[in-house]
Amino acid sequence: MHHLDLRRLILLLTITATLLTFLNSFHASYQTLHRQLIAQTLEANRAYAAKLAHSTDNFLQAAQQQLAYSAGLLPGVLDREERLDAEVARLKEQTGTFNGIFVVNTDGRVLATAPSGLGLAGSVLKTREAQAALNARQPRISAPYVGARGHLLVFLSQPIFARDGRYLGYVGGAIHLGENDGSLQALLGDHYYKDGSQLYVVDQNRHRIHHQNPSQIGEVVTGNPAVEAVLRGEEGSRQLLDSKGVDMLAGYAPVASTGWGVVAQRPSAATLAALDGLMLEILLNALLFFVPMLAAIWWLSKLIVRPLRQLAITARHWEFSAAQEQIRQVRAWYFEAEQLKLAMLGGLALLHGKLGRLNQENITDPLTGLVNRRGQQLALERWQAQRRPFAVITLDIDHFKQVNDTYGHDIGDQVLQHVSQLMDSVSRSSDLACRSGGEEFALLLPEASLEAAAQVAERLRGLISHTQSPTGSFVTISAGIAHWPDSATSVPAVLKLADEALYRAKRDGRNRIVVAG
Repeated sequence: MHHLDLRRLILLLTITATLLTFLNSFHASYQTLHRQLIAQTLEANRAYAAKLAHSTDNFLQAAQQQLAYSAGLLPGVLDREERLDAEVARLKEQTGTFNGIFVVNTDGRVLATAPSGLGLAGSVLKTREAQAALNARQPRISAPYVGARGHLLVFLSQPIFARDGRYLGYVGGAIHLGENDGSLQALLGDHYYKDGSQLYVVDQNRHRIHHQNPSQIGEVVTGNPAVEAVLRGEEGSRQLLDSKGVDMLAGYAPVASTGWGVVAQRPSAATLAALDGLMLEILLNALLFFVPMLAAIWWLSKLIVRPLRQLAITARHWEFSAAQEQIRQVRAWYFEAEQLKLAMLGGLALLHGKLGRLNQENITDPLTGLVNRRGQQLALERWQAQRRPFAVITLDIDHFKQVNDTYGHDIGDQVLQHVSQLMDSVSRSSDLACRSGGEEFALLLPEASLEAAAQVAERLRGLISHTQSPTGSFVTISAGIAHWPDSATSVPAVLKLADEALYRAKRDGRNRIVVAG
């Protein structure tokens, strides 16, 4: 069965997590931008509608003020045709607000008009709006209606009173709606977006009285929540479907003086068209970041997996003698790999130990029962691989050749056994007593400092020098002490330092210990 290796698993997990994070961020960015664009357009259309509604209200109030000023001048000139014509002409031409000016007396008779070519001077106006203006006797703005010449217009009137308070008639002005020659049309204009956006005005009867498409002027708008809200006097914005089923973002505001409603709306699709470009830009920027990150992940995964892969490959060839050296050469640069490496080395050492117990004679000195030189080397290699510090005491029996020469080799062998037994007596269970060869011995003390080793060596020296040997007298020892890794970084160097310290002890008179360094 094929298994994914650790590197592929790391890459798969990292790339999957990165992609999921990116997709989540991309989706969240899309939703956020979507909401922001919708909210910004709604607010922009509301502000636009409110501005135009306020401008329209100011425009109508200014028109009423013009009529009111003229109404204050007219009582003294109603019977003076030339002055009357001059005043209505001035009122008509002064600001261009009105398309027509009328001065009407209490009988409904037109006393003067501007422009004069209307042909209504001297006639009696009997239309409903004319009668309403005459009967109102106060400033009035009519509902939009179609005039005698077929124009959709709104009629503003201002009453004329004599100085004694008598009602003399009114002065009125007609403003065309939805036509190029209308001043209100020029004020409202079209929606500033030319992407299907709309700007229109409805009167209190839901008729469109202004629209950028003249064919829609006069239509009744039904089922539009924005129109219903604005005719209730509300200002705001909302998303809705227009009469053609197009999703729109509408802002609306009422005209206070007339009860009309201004509606500015933009297709949602046009608003969100920019979103695709923004998201594409986000995607490209993310890719510029993602590609180098993917390369970094690939490199890091290789770096992380390398020591584990080397250890795994070596584990497949555990039985070979070179396995321990191969494991030791693995560069385990992070904690888990280092611990696994040490565990494998410890396992190999344990295996070697078990094998050694099956063949104990290979590492045991037959005379003293101590570990021989080969066993000593294996122990030192194991401790070094495990990064286990240790102290080494190298020692030999002073003048041992004289013992052999004087008492014979049998007694000499007993002396060697005597020293080895005393070495065992001062050793811990974890210490390793070794016979290096001849009268040379070594005592290995794991996890011991130089000071502790010096104390052990001095205790051993004193014990041997005060304990009767098989010769019937006392023998002495000289010892040298060193520590790994405090004394040197390599085991051979530590052993050499201990030997050199031993030689100094002999040169200095024997029966003494010397600490390396």
